[in-house]
Amino acid sequence: MRYLFFIAVLIMPLLAQSKTLPKDLQWETNNSADTWADPNATKGGVFNDYIISFPPTLRTIGPDSNNSFRSFINANKMGLVSFHPTTWEIIPEIATHWAYGADKKTVYYKLDPAAKWSDGKSVTADDFLYTIKFMRSPHINAPWYNNHYTEQFEDVSKYDDHTISITGAVARSKEELHYYYGLGPTPEHFYGELDGDWVKKHNWKIVPNTGPYQISKIKKGKSVEFSLKENWWAKDYRYNKGRYNVNKVVIKVIRDDNIAFRHFEKGDIDSFDLVHPDYWHNKAKGKLFDNGYIHKVLFYNDMPRSASGFFLNMDKPILSDNDTRIGIAYALNFEKVIKTVLRDDYERLNAFHEGYGDYSNKNVKARPFDLEKANHYLTKAGWTEYNGSGIRIKNGKELSLEISYARKEHTDRWTIIKQDAKKAGINLELKLQDATAQYKTVMQKQHDIAAMGWSTGFKPAFWQHFHSDNAHKPQTNNVTNFDDKQIDDLIMEYRFETDTSKRIALSQKLEQMIHDSAAFIPSFKVSYTRGAHWRWLKFPKVPGTKTSATLYSPFGNGGVFWIDSKMKIDTMAARKSSTRYTPVNNVYEQFKVTQ
Repeated sequence: MRYLFFIAVLIMPLLAQSKTLPKDLQWETNNSADTWADPNATKGGVFNDYIISFPPTLRTIGPDSNNSFRSFINANKMGLVSFHPTTWEIIPEIATHWAYGADKKTVYYKLDPAAKWSDGKSVTADDFLYTIKFMRSPHINAPWYNNHYTEQFEDVSKYDDHTISITGAVARSKEELHYYYGLGPTPEHFYGELDGDWVKKHNWKIVPNTGPYQISKIKKGKSVEFSLKENWWAKDYRYNKGRYNVNKVVIKVIRDDNIAFRHFEKGDIDSFDLVHPDYWHNKAKGKLFDNGYIHKVLFYNDMPRSASGFFLNMDKPILSDNDTRIGIAYALNFEKVIKTVLRDDYERLNAFHEGYGDYSNKNVKARPFDLEKANHYLTKAGWTEYNGSGIRIKNGKELSLEISYARKEHTDRWTIIKQDAKKAGINLELKLQDATAQYKTVMQKQHDIAAMGWSTGFKPAFWQHFHSDNAHKPQTNNVTNFDDKQIDDLIMEYRFETDTSKRIALSQKLEQMIHDSAAFIPSFKVSYTRGAHWRWLKFPKVPGTKTSATLYSPFGNGGVFWIDSKMKIDTMAARKSSTRYTPVNNVYEQFKVTQ
């Protein structure tokens, strides 16, 4: 029945071509919010960055697309509107104006006639209609997108080439209408008709976009290069002035962070994130820093925290038992890791959704390391015998599991976890993988325990991670294979609830149930970003925004830095002659959250 419904939706004539606009619409725009860049920033130069593995595909949709490199591509896609990164006001992007329908489900948009694709084609209403057709197509092999754009979008209508409306499935607040029913254009002139070969055909095709940069060169396995569009259509708009200043962004593949740091010290990479305590305290020091060639920055932010921790695959027989999972949670000494390896720079994350205001359940607390409770739950689960190595046994099988992770520098923290878990009779094998290999392992649901994190959103999102529609199948974000009918019902109720107080209550209830399952065991959070950059990298007076996860993003809400080419030449010469500058260690507390 689900399949028949899906096919029926695909052929329904939802995409009206000739509707008449309501006469009483109140059009709004916003060209008065604070800007967050320096309009006097210098243009030009090349920004060098790195990633630890080459992307498995350039597609942002379909198999293997949910990898970290996708963020670079998506950051060069303009939406209808966006949210101000500090005030959260609605600001224009492709849409110049917007208005709200009386049904509280519909938003009307006037598109900017100047908006262009990378290939020079105009962005029109038809590109938004095509997005719905594209996202609902079975040929893209993306179940989450098929479901989301079928169930969450009721109608997309065209009134003329530059006027559309989007109607969502349920009424929402104005801000939520833009977020949950936000729609980007898709270039029909590039994709055309979709077919069964779409995934394979588009693995390495460079798709036209609407943002400031476009991929201009690919060296398979080595690097990806982005070039600034010379006549980008939105370059002189209010919220883009002083941004996207470098002419080229070169992202090199360096598979080890320690090697990458050596490249940084040579000046081959312009910046380096230093959230990891070992880098901040131990490696980011010496002559380069003392002589002022490289500057250090600590910048506090205020934003939802990444859902970082251990994701337990409940399709594995050992992990299918709730008491076993709870016992494992109590046997993981994250507190010791924080105090030793992480030098008390990090804090313990308590829940999957933390930092979302009232939507977060502040009563949910991560289970602390407690051997007495670990032993209680593991014994209750039937792990009552031990082998000669002190590892628990049940029905002749050891309590032995693999922790899959993708960062070599995390080995020391997981070694502590492994050592203290053995005190509870648990054998944890550490499995370091290339980031791409780990991603594929997790997406195929072949892991035991995955050490990883998910990016944040506007409000807590449960369906993709915890609904059974996404369990027991590859290429979905339900990597724990969570499958619970009661939670399914609550997730759907939360998804379609329009009353804010009820929605908050549902969110908090779901968070408690996720905690009770111990399918996700929270690890760490930080309330800041910190890093280092060569002195030729320049910033506005305040180098980031309230929601800056890094200061060195060249795209998205970033792109506020610029390169002083003369200073780069002078710095390299000074380094050779041992000329010294004043050391710089800047701390920015504008957005620091006080407890």
